[in-house]
Amino acid sequence: MQHLTGASPTSARRITVLQGTSHVTRDVDVVLTTVLGSCVACCLYDARARVGGMNHFLLAEPGEGARFDKREAERFGLYAMELLINEMLKAGGSRNNLRAHLYGGANLHPGMQAIGTANAVFAKGFLERDGIPLIHEDLGGVQARRVDFKAASGQARSRCVDAEPVEVRKPPLLAVAGEVELF
Repeated sequence: MQHLTGASPTSARRITVLQGTSHVTRDVDVVLTTVLGSCVACCLYDARARVGGMNHFLLAEPGEGARFDKREAERFGLYAMELLINEMLKAGGSRNNLRAHLYGGANLHPGMQAIGTANAVFAKGFLERDGIPLIHEDLGGVQARRVDFKAASGQARSRCVDAEPVEVRKPPLLAVAGEVELF
């Protein structure tokens, strides 16, 4: 895997790719970032055109007979992958030069449906059918990941997110001279 280098932390502009969205850029100072559990992110890069992008999909495909609003289509892998490829081509990329990284696909909760595995299998199969080489993958396991992708240079980093629960502390209630504020 390539490591992120180049732009200093102060010059890099981070764009978060949320669930069900994608982003394509040629800007060398942009780092696309996301956090994944069972979801999968595909990072595509064209080295000649110096353009790259990332998507983040929740499910491989809708369940049989499922109904959903067209605005929700991007949460499914097929739509998210096609959209990302089309946006890459619009930005000057060439289908023959595309290279892919895949991240995520964890199964975070034992005993539950293996959605992460299904997402990973779908994404790898999609790339294979479309003839897009998969140059790196960090898929599966039981931990969430944070992914950073310098799309214009094709550099990526994937790190496991600490699974330890975070203690949330509530601030003490404050009373001001005869007044009580309730939450």
